[in-house]
Formats: sequence, C-alpha cells, structure tokens
Amino acid sequence: MLQEGLFARDRRVNVTFVAAGICILAAGLSCPSQTVRRAPPAPGDGELAVFFTGSGLGSLRPCGCSGGQLGGIEKRSAVFNSVPASRRLIVETGALVESDREQDLMKYRILFEAFKLLNYDVVRLTGPDHEIAARLGLLEDQQPFEVLRSAEQGGPAVFTRRVMVGGREITVNFASFASGFSFLQPPSFALHPQNGLTVNILILEHYDPMSLLHRSWKLPGVECVICPSNADEPQLLSKPGEEPLIFSVGRFGRYVCRLGVTIEEQTGRPVPRFDSIPVREKLPDDPALVRLYRQYQQLVNQSNLLESYPRIPLGEKLSFVGSMSCKGCHTSEYDQWSTTAHSHALATLKKAGSDGDPECVICHVSGLEYEGGFVTEEKTPHLAGVGCENCHGPGSEHVLASGLVPTRQPKTACTKCHTPEQSGEFAGHEEEYMKKIMHGRERAAAGNVKH
Repeated sequence: MLQEGLFARDRRVNVTFVAAGICILAAGLSCPSQTVRRAPPAPGDGELAVFFTGSGLGSLRPCGCSGGQLGGIEKRSAVFNSVPASRRLIVETGALVESDREQDLMKYRILFEAFKLLNYDVVRLTGPDHEIAARLGLLEDQQPFEVLRSAEQGGPAVFTRRVMVGGREITVNFASFASGFSFLQPPSFALHPQNGLTVNILILEHYDPMSLLHRSWKLPGVECVICPSNADEPQLLSKPGEEPLIFSVGRFGRYVCRLGVTIEEQTGRPVPRFDSIPVREKLPDDPALVRLYRQYQQLVNQSNLLESYPRIPLGEKLSFVGSMSCKGCHTSEYDQWSTTAHSHALATLKKAGSDGDPECVICHVSGLEYEGGFVTEEKTPHLAGVGCENCHGPGSEHVLASGLVPTRQPKTACTKCHTPEQSGEFAGHEEEYMKKIMHGRERAAAGNVKH
C-alpha cells in the first residue's frame, strides 16, 4: 500500500509531491528479489550461518565525506552471499529508525524494500518500530519475510525455520521479548527442549545486565541471546565457553554479526560461534540496492525538507550575511578561504545527489539549524558552503557596525561535523587540519584560530 501513509505527518503534505513519490516507489522500489546477486555454493561446508543486523537507527549509508567509513545497505549482500542461500538465515533485530520524523518515515519504507531485496528471513520490530509499521500500513500487507514482535505487543513472538546443513536438519527458533525481566512466560522450546538438532535464539528489546547475569534466568535450551546495542561495534557480552552466548549487533549498520552453527561430532550438539564482519567501503555494491538508495534521494529532494527544517531563533535581529560580506574588510582571509574545500562544500553534496538532504546539508552550509541561516541554494545562495560565520558566528551586527561590534554565538565547533564517523582522520590530527584553514594573523600563530 504505497499510496497510503507514505509521508504521514501531522502537517499537511503537498498532494502533487505525494503523487510523485508514489510513482517513484511504484516504478523502482518493488524490484524482484532475484536482483540480489547470489554466491555459488561452497560444497562440503557443514555450517549454518545466521546473519544479524539491527540498531541501524536510519543509517542507510555512511556520509561519505571521508574514506574508510563502514556501512551501507548496498554492501550487505556481499556479506550475506559469502554463504549459499540454502545454508543461511538473515535476521533484522530492530530499532530501524530514530524517530517518526518525515524523513525517518521515508527511511522506514525504504528499509522494508531493502529487506525484500536482500531476502531477509525475519524482521523483528521493537515497540517504536511496530508503531511506525502500523501507522504506515506495512503490517496489513503480506511481507516476504516474517515480521516478529515482542510477546508483550501481541501477535507472533516466535519464528521457527528448519534448515538442511550437511544432510542434517537443524531447527532454529527465534523468540522476541521486551527484556530479560519480562521473560515470565517463556516459549515452549525453553520449558520443553525439543528433540533433534535445535538452536534457540532470544532477541531482547532492552538490555538488563542484572537479568542476564541472574542464574535463574538462564533456562535450559537457550543457546543465544541478542541484546540491543549501546555501542557502534558489536560486543560479545558473555564469557568464552559460557552459555547462553550473549552479544549485541552494533549500531548504524557498520557491522553484520554472524552466528556460525556447527554440529559437534562427539555429542551431536549444535555449537554456535560468534563473529562480527565490518561492512567495509571496498565491498562491492549491489546494483538493486544502489538504485533503491537513489530513489530515496529523489524522494528526499522532492519533499523540500530543507525548507521545513526546524530552526532555532537567533534573537536580537541576528542573521547570517554570508562570507562575501566579510570580503571588504578581510580580503586576504576571504581569498584564502576561497581556496579551501569549505568554500564549495555544498557542491560535493550536489555531485553525490544529497544536496536536498538536511542530515547531510547541515554540515555543508552556514546556519541551516538557525533562523536567518541557509534555506536552499536558490533562496540563500550566499550561505552555500562552510563560510566565515560557521566558526565566527552570525555577522549581521558585526557588518552593520563596520566591525566595531564583535561577532558572537552561535559558533560551530569543528568537531560538530568532523566526528569520528564522518571525518575519521580528524581526531589526533587537529593541528594539521587547522593549518589548512588558518588565515590573517593566525598564519603567525599555528593552532590559534580566532573567534
């Protein structure tokens, strides 16, 4: 039901835009799952691989402002296809987006399409995930993957899949619960362990360390527990050899967790082994997922999110005037700034097709988050790029007073945009980076950036 609830928000949405969005989705998002590349079978391998993703929080792709970044839905198939489809299961553990903002609702639909293209077996929804899915009508349609909810939410809370590995059948059970403390009515497989080769996996929405450490909680027949992430990297939370095996999947889609299950020859028991796989930049892209992301970019660009971006009042008639207004008195500084990447930062987004995405644009212009700051390139071309006022503050007072009144807050710190995720080489090389933007009197005082 792509026509219903595409951008459901409290504010009114332009009908023409909604119709255009529907056309884009109908034309391209529902690509057949066969477009995902398949790896050739690896004969003689007697291991079942269960891949886990989760806590993506709306990160469809890393920002790309620096090399070596991890993540990207278009690279996941390269990880999944390292194992033949007949010997793998793919599971999403939830926390798909951060909020119910308009842009997150777009991402939510895109993610459901991505799960189809990537042939996910199970998509587990947290409480907030479930509310958004219901709001968008996604639970009304039959999905090619199993939608798993917590027992507390009602509906299916257990999913079972049987897989043939090395000529032997392995039964894998997935059960979803809000937390370890809510595990009061465990699924039947925990109370009555099944015969045969069985792997039982619990997925928790909340991480309660005390509940996981409590001996009475460790019921027989549970081999693996997956917790929500509070770190970007996956974490193995249980001790080596300890049962059940407990881990988190990491955030923002930078890693894929792999649970390898083999059969111990002496006991005949399934033995799980945990590993995490970084989704590296060098992994090949899946063309179908690349197209899906481009369609997301088109939807974002058509939605005019930049113009509706929430803005903070500056007060006292402060506003951003643009770097050209500084040139008259600070000619050498302006000329030096013009040679830097900051001066044409928005152009890099235009090349990538993300110049309408506020999540990207905010670090490539002046004052997007403030009243009197950047709106669009058409309406505020003088604020395109990272200019003088990013570091020195809005310049309206300073210019009107011919420089007699100093600029003041808000002033943006470098680390607001040069984060470890977006600019991995910045930390530890601050002085080197500062030398690239020093101007005027600062040239004689390395590391001294005036404000």
